[in-house]
Amino acid sequence: MATPIQKIQETGQSVWYDNISRGMIESGELQKLIDSGITGLTSNPTIFQKAITGSSDYDAALDDLAKAGKSDSEIFEALGIADIQAAADLLRSIFDQTRGDDGYASFEVNPHLAHDTDGTIEEARRLFAAIDRPNVMIKVPATPEGIPAVKQLIGEGINVNVTLIFSLESYKQVIEAYISGLELLDKNDGKLSSVASVASFFVSRVDTSVDTLLKERIAEGYDILKPLIGKAAIANAKMAYQTFKLEFGRGRFNDLRDRGARVQRPLWASTSVKNPDLDDLLYVWNLIGVNTVNTMPQVTIDTLMERGIDARQTIDGAVDTAKQVERWLKKVGINMDVVTDKLLADGVEAFADSYDALLADIRAKCEKLTAAAGGA
Repeated sequence: MATPIQKIQETGQSVWYDNISRGMIESGELQKLIDSGITGLTSNPTIFQKAITGSSDYDAALDDLAKAGKSDSEIFEALGIADIQAAADLLRSIFDQTRGDDGYASFEVNPHLAHDTDGTIEEARRLFAAIDRPNVMIKVPATPEGIPAVKQLIGEGINVNVTLIFSLESYKQVIEAYISGLELLDKNDGKLSSVASVASFFVSRVDTSVDTLLKERIAEGYDILKPLIGKAAIANAKMAYQTFKLEFGRGRFNDLRDRGARVQRPLWASTSVKNPDLDDLLYVWNLIGVNTVNTMPQVTIDTLMERGIDARQTIDGAVDTAKQVERWLKKVGINMDVVTDKLLADGVEAFADSYDALLADIRAKCEKLTAAAGGA
């Protein structure tokens, strides 16, 4: 019998795992998830911080790298690359079976480079070469400086996961960068079918921000706004999918498709529900669509596997309602451009903070291991 994840996969949507740790790789837990239908994996500094500092799985490697005189950032990179390589190897059969359409693991550039185009390009090149797996994507944020980096990297045949997309305008720029990158690759006689990309559109954070604003107005006596709670993120994603279909259905991309180019699939990220009053699978059930990816954390996967799902295309449904939600929000003074701009800035800052905390935790743990060895 097909698992709930496999049932979603049958609709044309891939389910990826938003987590990684050495323990789950070595224990066979990740392989079990792959066997259940998971076809890709995403990571970020916060995930690695929890993995590396929250267990003893990395202690031996940490100790060896510290004794070798590696810096904190070099230690993290060595540990992270090894994990991503191992995950990519487990996913390789999917990559091969789908001829490169699926089966990817993602690793992020240093978040402190989010506003440095040249630095991002250089870092992405270096990481892609160091990981040395065809089924790896390098994560680049959709900042004004990150988007031109996407074009250049795609033009060089480097797989890119464009992350931290919140607004429709930013998403359009990401699509333009991808298609322009394909044209650059084609101009330089590169093989179009050799490169893949996803556009990571963040979901729950949109509702968290918009619902906070709505609740402030509801507290002022505007009870009529209650039906809008938990609606903004799905409306935003549905409009993004309409943009995806439009832009990748035009002649400009079709010419590239005829020469082997792949669509840049929308990836729904941040899909765990933060509001306890909303359904735990809100961002799963409502966002199923052909040529999309939903990357889920463990808690969402557990709920999905426990409850099951009547998997069918839903992302195309109630598009008029999604447009109406946007009109209502604007009417009550909630400017989505302001909301999404702040979300992007906050997202970049949060990942940078997690990266810094990760390096500090690595240093503390290395010092603890050294002290313990000295006292043995």
